[in-house]
Amino acid sequence: MTDPSPAESAPEETGDGLRRAAEVMHAVRERCVWTQAIDHRALLPYLVEESHEVIEAVETGTRAELREELGDLLWQVLFHAEIASEDAEDPFDIDDVAAALAEKMVRRHPHVFADAVATTPEEVLVHWNAAKAAEKRERRSVLEGVPRSMPALALAQKLLARAEAVGAPADPVRPLELATEADLGDALLALVAHARAEGWDAERAMRTRIRELESDIRTAEGGSADLG
Repeated sequence: MTDPSPAESAPEETGDGLRRAAEVMHAVRERCVWTQAIDHRALLPYLVEESHEVIEAVETGTRAELREELGDLLWQVLFHAEIASEDAEDPFDIDDVAAALAEKMVRRHPHVFADAVATTPEEVLVHWNAAKAAEKRERRSVLEGVPRSMPALALAQKLLARAEAVGAPADPVRPLELATEADLGDALLALVAHARAEGWDAERAMRTRIRELESDIRTAEGGSADLG
């Protein structure tokens, strides 16, 4: 048996784990016929799956499982960046992604990297939201930038915050008083059980109500010229 040629060898360990992971991704993209056939859209189901596996590891897994699942999620980021580097019109690679991220986080933490002051989590959020608003000032609606593919409950929670920001808070029915987050979980499960018993689709019902909330938000925004 002959030794593999240098072109077939795995990237050497350099002490920089992130750099080696990026080099491994590049080599896999070059040499693996399955990987070569994947584009951004085809990769999306794996990104969703790996994200949920990280959540599962945080909630119920071990430290070793969390480390592994974070690595799998990182692989998805490296994979997308590697695909993006091949774009003929607007290429970018993982270094561009990382540099843009670092610049954004520096802007959004002026209390860390500039002379702003924040001594409470609430004050940190003020700086964060101000920086984010400045970055997104071209947006004409608070609905822009909200991914509609989010799970219905997470989407509803985010849109309720946006609705409050433009003076269009929802006025939901309050079937019972809840004292803890655990109570909330029980109540949500009970509602889903009730929907199932009635033959209703709980996910569809939530998304239908969300569309009505979005309409209320657009109405409240009305002729506002600058939503920041």
